Amino acid sequence: MSALTSTVKAMVFDTFGSVVDWRGSITRDLTRWGQENGFQADWTAFAVKWRSMYQPSMEAVRSGKRAWTILDVLHRESLEILVKEFGLEAMTEAQRAHVNKVWHRLDGWPDAVGGLSRLKSKYIIAPLSNGNISLLTDIAKYTGLPWDLNLSTEVFHCYKPQPQSYLGVCSALQLEPGEVMMCAAHNDDLLAARNVGLKTAFWPRPTEHGPEQKTNLVATADWDIVAKDIRDLATQMGV
Repeated sequence: MSALTSTVKAMVFDTFGSVVDWRGSITRDLTRWGQENGFQADWTAFAVKWRSMYQPSMEAVRSGKRAWTILDVLHRESLEILVKEFGLEAMTEAQRAHVNKVWHRLDGWPDAVGGLSRLKSKYIIAPLSNGNISLLTDIAKYTGLPWDLNLSTEVFHCYKPQPQSYLGVCSALQLEPGEVMMCAAHNDDLLAARNVGLKTAFWPRPTEHGPEQKTNLVATADWDIVAKDIRDLATQMGV
């Protein structure tokens, strides 16, 4: 592993699902909020349905059907559909704005802060996420994620897995693709990164989608590192 640890200068991380637990966090947050504000719903189903609208909404931007639009706006558009579907039309504008910002209040997985802190001692670490800059900044503050900088795809005006999102990182950091490692719990993210020359690291998050999860339970390719979690990734990267 010494060749890898001496070559890699920066490690960038998928965030939703890989570093933070969106499903559990949204369920907990909105369950509490609903009780305080008189709204009842199956908040786990609400979170899962909301997340299912994530890729289709971004695809409209990736395909050029609509201009660059940040994820907060896409989330809010999806929320308006969910409000009707779940019978929550009584929500005020202020309440809808608060609920939409639940994506800014996501808890890290138990290994996230400790593992990232170790990696930060040797490598540049940053999110490479489709979340917008303010969203990722708020998550980092809320959860204590020790990023060196914020590499939202908003910086590059494209959404993963578009190649320019990964190559934009290399350009921003003035590094060659082989000096940057994409780190994620999603095989498709890693494949797109590897296709443009980045190093890759995988770990599973078998509860990201709940007990019925079928995808990303194991590595589906020979990634440069396959770890148990971010702490194990730090160990394998020599810190």
